[in-house]
Amino acid sequence: MQRSAAYAFLALLICFFALNAPAAAPAETYPNKTIRYVIPFPSGGITDLMARTIAQKTSDAWKQSVVIDNRPGGNALMGADLVAKSTPDGYTWLGMTITHTVNASLFPQAPYNFSKDLTAVTVLGSLPLVMVVPQSLPVKSLAELTAFSRTRSLNGGSSGNGTPQHLAFELYRQLSGANAQHIPFKGGGPSTIALIGGHVDFIITGLPECLPHIKSGKLRPLAVAGAARLPPISDIPTTVELGMPSLAITSWTGLMVPSATPKAIVARINAEVVNVLKQPDTAERVREQGFAIVANSPADAQAFMAAEVARWSKLVREANIKAD
Repeated sequence: MQRSAAYAFLALLICFFALNAPAAAPAETYPNKTIRYVIPFPSGGITDLMARTIAQKTSDAWKQSVVIDNRPGGNALMGADLVAKSTPDGYTWLGMTITHTVNASLFPQAPYNFSKDLTAVTVLGSLPLVMVVPQSLPVKSLAELTAFSRTRSLNGGSSGNGTPQHLAFELYRQLSGANAQHIPFKGGGPSTIALIGGHVDFIITGLPECLPHIKSGKLRPLAVAGAARLPPISDIPTTVELGMPSLAITSWTGLMVPSATPKAIVARINAEVVNVLKQPDTAERVREQGFAIVANSPADAQAFMAAEVARWSKLVREANIKAD
């Protein structure tokens, strides 16, 4: 009986120390399994291109797989909702863009709350948009495109309703009076493919999506929607130069995780991703794609995204932009 009591007491001691032993901080052991990097767009778009660069480099650094999971649909809502409702442990990332800050007002009944359910890790990079046409279209300037629209109605593609590409299209149509119909696609990759195939007459899109096709001669750039020319296409004028300063929209891509993710893990992800972007070979690669590197802190990224939500909410309301 005494032996049984001793065993019972020993078992209680073991349980007590096991329960009260200091556990390793999550950030100290992070990451120790595969990370899922959800991209709510098809492959080939600006978010996907940047994400694949980040995934490869962080996989190499951490010796843990960072797997790209393309989840297009619902104007990028589906992929974002998946991440917002995932376990907040740092193993599910969201590749997001300006589109999500527009969605916050465009889809008030979205299945997740952008401001409450997700938190920023960093803004990865930004880039102005470029207006491009297929080589078969008989126009070689923005003025010629506008004039050509007087002869017949044009089809202008975008990455989806409410995306910066769509907003740029609407601004161009308002400022120029061009006769053009908006055709939304599910991402920059599909809209670029449609343009090459002759299914639309022009698109305003991110340079990374169309640069390979500009270099191959399939597409012709007409204007950069910004104030500064882009090094990869330095001979192409800006909309500011062409007398349309209001047609200047900077797209960007960032990284988010569920809002309840421990701050130490958010900081760990931020430190590695920022380090990756500052590596000379990575920096050169993303600049060649057309990006300007941002790589800011979680606090600065969160403040920037909140400002973007407010900015686009005003434009969506004033331009009466509706969801599909």
